[in-house]
Amino acid sequence: MTATDIDRIRSFNRFYTARLGLLARHYLGTGRSLTELRVLIEIAGDAGISARDLARRLDLDEGYLSRVIAGFLRDGWVARHPVPGDKRRYNLTLTVAGQAVAEDLVARARADLTARLADIPPPALAAAAEALSRAERLLTPPDPDAVTFRDIAVGDAGWLIQRHGELYARDEGFDASFEPLVAEILTAFLRAHDPATERAFIATRGPDRLGSIFCVQSGEPGVAKLRLFFLEPEARGLGLGQRLLDACLGFARGAGYRRMVLWTHESHRAACALYAKNGFEMTMRKPVRSFGVDLVEQSWQIAP
Repeated sequence: MTATDIDRIRSFNRFYTARLGLLARHYLGTGRSLTELRVLIEIAGDAGISARDLARRLDLDEGYLSRVIAGFLRDGWVARHPVPGDKRRYNLTLTVAGQAVAEDLVARARADLTARLADIPPPALAAAAEALSRAERLLTPPDPDAVTFRDIAVGDAGWLIQRHGELYARDEGFDASFEPLVAEILTAFLRAHDPATERAFIATRGPDRLGSIFCVQSGEPGVAKLRLFFLEPEARGLGLGQRLLDACLGFARGAGYRRMVLWTHESHRAACALYAKNGFEMTMRKPVRSFGVDLVEQSWQIAP
């Protein structure tokens, strides 16, 4: 992550805390701070949580949290229950009065946010909500096991054409002539591929597309071609490339191919290293001028 990335995140943090009124001393006119009310909402959403776990979840000083909970106890909003076998620890739940306060707080927060964003057109709000959901997923520590593979579906071709064009232009200086090549590969696949011998793997995490790999016929009997091996930047370094490659090679073996070939560029160093690690052999290397830049083409092959 670059300093520019950090500064952009900090800038958004300053923007949204002011835009949503989160810096007010008494949040939503309740006489309580945002932190205190967040503690109440967390207890409402996880009845029986311990103070220690609550402090860890919210990254709060345990002494400060103890004072907040003591205030809730005096107000009759929270009840404490001893943890069996440990007299020093307590689990926390809301009382009937505390539950009513929490429900009123949620209603107030929704009404307040609705009023603050009333000047934003509904389509823009929907787009912002989707963007924030994506930001939440991206900022959550990655879980490779949460990534699943599926076949190509509606919208995937457009995504692959766009992202290939954008990322190759950004990272390698490719011109607009690269996108038609990707489009031609996808068009041919979608129009006439044989499901028994050709397959697309699209890697997804929830609604997000993270990568792809295709196994297609090469035109030579018994020889498959690997195409459109692609990973979004946020999906790199998670072992997902290896998983996609394993899936593609496994499909090729099951389909009866005796050899798999691929075409790439020397500048794709991570992919080339992965090919070599998995037993691919480079069969050709030559300098070319393609997509507006000087490149070194490579061909690789393997018996899957």
